[in-house]
Amino acid sequence: MSKKNKYVADENRYEKIKYRRTGNSGLLLPELSLGLWHNFGANDNFKNARNLVKCAFDNGITHFDLANNYGPPYGSAETTFGKILKKDFINYRDELIISSKAGYDMWQGPYGDFGSKKYLIASLDQSLQRMNLDYVDIFYHHRPDYDTPLEETMGTLDLMVRQGKALYIGISNYQPERAAEAFKILKDLGTPCLIHQPRYNMFDRWIEDGLLELLENSGVGAICYSPLAQGMLTDKYIKGLPKDSRAVKDGRYLKTDMVLEMLPKIKALNEIAKNRNQSLAQMAISWILRDQRVTSVLIGASKTNQILDSLKATENTTFSDDELIEINTILSN
Repeated sequence: MSKKNKYVADENRYEKIKYRRTGNSGLLLPELSLGLWHNFGANDNFKNARNLVKCAFDNGITHFDLANNYGPPYGSAETTFGKILKKDFINYRDELIISSKAGYDMWQGPYGDFGSKKYLIASLDQSLQRMNLDYVDIFYHHRPDYDTPLEETMGTLDLMVRQGKALYIGISNYQPERAAEAFKILKDLGTPCLIHQPRYNMFDRWIEDGLLELLENSGVGAICYSPLAQGMLTDKYIKGLPKDSRAVKDGRYLKTDMVLEMLPKIKALNEIAKNRNQSLAQMAISWILRDQRVTSVLIGASKTNQILDSLKATENTTFSDDELIEINTILSN
């Protein structure tokens, strides 16, 4: 690449977003992190993917979250991200927090899924190769595996840190009881769990039933994914079901029946958002960040203006008691 076209990050990037401490650790994360679950696969537009990462970093989003099987096909999001790092971020590696995960299906056979030492070590090695990295900043076990001893899975995460292949480790999608066991094992091994990545949004509040309290008491951070409930907590469906929406085009993660069932709540929440001078999507993110036990909210984006729009949510994360009562009333009906 010629010097003329070389990417230079915005010099004011660290003034554009706030950072929160991750549990009891020394690590600060931006209030928003960029997830690469969608829009970074082999068939997605590389120029657009590159612009998304640049836009995020130019606005102080330093954390980029991947997994071994993000794509499609599996692995291709990491390959795409590795190319972007090489082209644009060689000089910024020490300003980036890069995370990956393993725990869901990745390759055929008995060693390409769940939580065995065999699978996790091989998966991290492959991820590092795809991204052309010596280490990731955070490596997660992506989901609990009840057939593999927890000591084996957590012992493998500890080993990764000792090998220098990960700086910190985390877990994702663990229920409170299993998470508490994992935290104790890791603490005893000398590699405390840094962070937990659960699904959390206005329509899916399971982490309020014990997990947030556990994280606070254990000194573990929380980074929440799916803040917009697969697009339901936006104004996308206020006037019906657009033909190009995820609910219509791809029913794997969001079904049209679910959208129609939640529509009265979506419309009522949208009115509260208007009164706060926010979009519904912005309010949904602000609502998560109102809780100081949450370290960061993981957003996805297909366009740079979606990142910029989400960033506005961080400007107003305070809710009045009346607003919270009204929101809870809508959500409980």
